[in-house]
Order: sequence, then structure tokens, then C-alpha cells
Amino acid sequence: MEVQILKSAIKESYGAIAKNDQTSGCCGDTACCSTDGFSNMNVAYHQVEGYQEEADLALGCGLPTEVANIQEGDTVVDLGAGAGNDVFVARQIVGEKGRVIGIDMTPEMVVRALQNNQKLGFKNVEFLLGDIENMSPISTETADVVISNCVMNLVPNKESAFQEVFRILKTGGHFSISDIVYQGALPPDILEAAEMYAGCVAGASEKGKYLGIIKAAGFKNIQIKKERLITLPDDLLLKYINDQDLAAFKASDSGIYSITVYADKLDAGACCEATESACCGSETKNEKAESACCGTTDTGCC
Repeated sequence: MEVQILKSAIKESYGAIAKNDQTSGCCGDTACCSTDGFSNMNVAYHQVEGYQEEADLALGCGLPTEVANIQEGDTVVDLGAGAGNDVFVARQIVGEKGRVIGIDMTPEMVVRALQNNQKLGFKNVEFLLGDIENMSPISTETADVVISNCVMNLVPNKESAFQEVFRILKTGGHFSISDIVYQGALPPDILEAAEMYAGCVAGASEKGKYLGIIKAAGFKNIQIKKERLITLPDDLLLKYINDQDLAAFKASDSGIYSITVYADKLDAGACCEATESACCGSETKNEKAESACCGTTDTGCC
């Protein structure tokens, strides 16, 4: 799909969510929901400190702040901030001495976030209109931590996006990003559907490729902190594939997953806390589980 057409479709979809206060979950679109409104992508925030219900449009697929290791006084950048849900959670952690910046490419979302912040009165929170593939509003080495929630899958050029994340992070900083990926193979008709793209599925990358993009951008100590299988309802899938293809897909080892990925931006030549070189970008495989190189033993991504 042509990039500009795709971005226009995403802006239209998310702009409608921002204006109409839709909260159907799964990136705010019915694409990932069955006819009865079922969705299993979104994660509940109600017990999270700093949570603001009016900023939660049920657009996420994880809880990136939970494992982001944000400290008081940090500068945090949230990519695809929407109405400000994760920004306000991060603001609770950084406190008065810190700073939180939300960036989003949909004007209606930025307006909604600004309205929410005006009610809350936070002076160290700002929302910017911008493209994650070219974050010109944000200076180089601005952030201690970058977070994002179910947004990178919407970005056509993920290589540019992660290069930009690397640029805006301070040396010694890190990111925590929740996103949708897949393992195996998804039916082509699903991967090419505009509705499914806006619903965070068609834009997903194969898991190994996704982690490889992060490595190629220069990040070290790449870890999958959380992983959860996403089950799409049959009535949704049958909009794009036939019964035979559905049966083959369900019988395969393929699957769609929500993952939360963590990675560091380190000094040139520096390594992470572990003593094995696998954490620092070598092709050496590491058999340890979550602390292992990208949390996997077979991609060679780390």
C-alpha cells in the first residue's frame, strides 16, 4: 500500500477516535474486534498510579511504563501519545523535576491530549505534532527514556523510526516499547488490508525482523520483557480469508503477539551488565530466557 495513502487512512481512523471518544479497544478500531465487540489487545490501567481515565482511549497492547525503569527527574518521550494515557503515567513517576513529551502525527489526538493536560495543570508535560519517522520537533539526545504503546506497528518505515529513537535518546538511555508482531506467516489478505493496518495487525512485522531492525539501529541489551498471544476472532478473519485458509492458519504455528521490548543506547564499545557479549550486538546466541539476547534463541538479532 502506498505510504501516503496508508498514513492518511491511519490519521482518519485515529482522528475519528479522538473526536468521537470511541473506546472499542485494539487501537481504537473495530478491526481487531468481533461483532460482539470482543478485543483482547488492550491492557487495563486502572490500578496504575497516574492513570487518567479521560486519557485512556483503549489504544494500547501493553504497559510499557511498567518495565521502563523511569526515574524521578527523567525526561521521557512517548511515541504516538494519543490522548496522553502513558504520558500521564510517566509524569507520575518523573515528578515535578522531570519532563514528559508526547508526540503524535494525528492533529485531533494532539488537541485531545492538550485539553486533558490543561485540566490536569501539569507544567512539565507537552504534546507535539510530529512524525515518528522524522521527529524534527525533538532535539538529539533529549530523552532518558522513550516509551511507546502499540504504535510502531503503524509506522511504514520502522528502520527510520528506530533510528530516530536512537537519535533522541541520551547516551546511556533506553526505551520500553509495547507492540504487535507475528511469528510464522500471516495470510497475505490480512497483511494487505487497510482496516487491519489501522487495527494494528497488518502493520505488524515478523518478530525476528522487528528485533533485527532494533539491532541495526545501534541498540544493545535488547530484551523481550513481556509477551502475550493475541487471538483474533474467526468472524474478523473470515472478512479477509476463506474457511480453508482460516483452518490452515489456525493449524499452523503462526501467531500474533503483543510484546514489550527493552533496549539500551550505550557508549560505543560499551556492553550491558551481563558478561556475555551476546547482549551487546554480537551474533552469539544466549540460551537464557527473558534476560537473554532479545529474549530468543534463534533470531541472531542481538
